This record gives sequence, C-alpha cells and structure tokens, in this order.
Amino acid sequence: MRTMNDQKIIITGAAGLVGQNLAANLIEQGYTNIVGIDKHKKNLEIFKKLYPNVKAVLADLSEEDEWEKEFEKANVLIMLQAQIGAKTYEPFYKNTVKSTENVLEACKKYNVPYIVHISSSVVNSVTNDYYTETKKLQEKLVLESGIKNIILRPTLMFGWFDRKHLGWLSRFMKRVPVFPIPGDGKYIRQPLYVKDFCNIIISAIKSQKTGIYDITGIERVYYIDIIRTIKKYTNSKTIILNIPYWLFYTLLAIWGFFDPDPPFTTDQLKALVAGDIFEVIDWPSIFDIKQTSFDEAIKETFTHPVYKDIVLEF
Repeated sequence: MRTMNDQKIIITGAAGLVGQNLAANLIEQGYTNIVGIDKHKKNLEIFKKLYPNVKAVLADLSEEDEWEKEFEKANVLIMLQAQIGAKTYEPFYKNTVKSTENVLEACKKYNVPYIVHISSSVVNSVTNDYYTETKKLQEKLVLESGIKNIILRPTLMFGWFDRKHLGWLSRFMKRVPVFPIPGDGKYIRQPLYVKDFCNIIISAIKSQKTGIYDITGIERVYYIDIIRTIKKYTNSKTIILNIPYWLFYTLLAIWGFFDPDPPFTTDQLKALVAGDIFEVIDWPSIFDIKQTSFDEAIKETFTHPVYKDIVLEF
C-alpha cells in the first residue's frame, strides 16, 4: 500500500525559485518519489546537483514529447511553469498557455487525480500585460480541466535561490559602499517567505483541499527595515543612506537611459512608494502551518551554509 511520502509527485517548472525550494522541503519532510521537469538547462543542473535522488527531466512542455510518460502513476502535479518576462507575446503563449494545455492532456491521459496550480496575485490586477493575460488563461485552463485542483495565488516571494527582489538587493549591497534609500524608506511591504509557501503546497498535497486562495505575507514591514535586516544577516558594511525621492528617481532614469535592462526601474520605484496593501487571509490556520517571522526568514535565507550562495539564471 502506497504511503503519503512515497506518492509520485510531478513538479513542472521545477528549476525556478519555488520549485527548488519545494524540492528541498519535500525531501526534508520525507517524500521520496519526486520528478522535476524544466526547460532551463543550467538551473536544472543546479537542481540535479542539489537533489541527486530526485529525477530531473530536461524538457520543453510546450512540445509534445517523451516527458509526458513521467505522468504515469503520478498522484499529484505541482504546476509551476510560466513565462515571467519577454518582449513579445509568443514566449508567454508558448511557455504558459500551450505548455499548460499539454500538461493537462498528460494528466488526463494518465489519470493524475490532483493538481496544485501556482497562479499569481496578478490575476486580480487591472494590469493588462502579457504575463497577466496568460496567467489568467492558465488558471482558467486548470479550473475547466475537470481534474480536482487547488489554485494558489502568491504575491512576490523571497527565500533561497531568489535571483531577483531581496536576493538582488543583498547582492547589490555587497557591491556598493553606500546603499541609497528613496525618501524616508517607510513604504509598507508584505514579503512572502517561499518556505512558508512551500509548506502551504505540501499541506495541500496532504489534505487534497480545493478552492482558490490568495496568499500574501502576513507581516507588514517597512522597506527600510527590510534593507536593515538584510544588512544585519549578510554582515554587510555598506552605509544605508536616505536621499530625496526626486534625486533617487533622477538617478534611476539616468541609469535606465544607459542600461537597456536595469535591475530597478522608475516604474518599480513608483510601485514601491504607492502604498498598496494586500488583503491577508489566515493561511496558517487554513493550511495548518506555522508562519515564519520575517526576521527569522531573512536569517534562514542569508545564512544557510549552501543555499545562500546559489543564484539562478533568468
């Protein structure tokens, strides 16, 4: 008789931020039959090195191929694959919509009974860009598939393997003697720790819960306090310096003029200071898990002896 921990779990988009963290947490909790599928060769090599007992499959899910045989006798699909950024619509359609159509067909062919679909908080947004449009289409495909599922809509996350967001901030902090903060830096953020999110996914695997859940960080933290906490746990010597908003904006605009792909833009600055507050559901109670405090989460992220130094490719 198959036990909970030897269920066959398929993770599509396994080599990204959530997939890498999810594999680590599944293994820690005793799961032994995991298959990770991804098209990003270098990030999948990192995945293989970190988790040698997990089967890693290099495959483009937008193309019908031998990868679908991995779905035979699978108990759960964790759907993570999606196009994050590109200048044209075609990659978004291919890697978010078409890949989902193919994956759902494989689920039906091999009678996979349950899907945990990782959607995004952007589906609630009025924004009309390629990412938002295709994430909405992806979610609709899952909901209409006829397969039992749960939809999780996380906000931006941080944690091990964070190549952007707080991970980028920590690396920038190491390179500069002065770290500039726009204005007083008291802009509310609600960062979501990816390990907590992985525990939500694992809880869903165990409970087979259904429904749609918006998941955001519970603690409200000032941007400047995020920077101070990162500095503390990375032992950075950089000086945190508040500068007027207008000057910060001007410097970003000049940077963006010379750099076609700047790591931080004037639009992101506007979003930072906009003061948006996300509604928070009581996900610790709903999924019966303990939330990690922001301070502890930053400590775990930036002091782990192995994971703290691993950076994924875009």
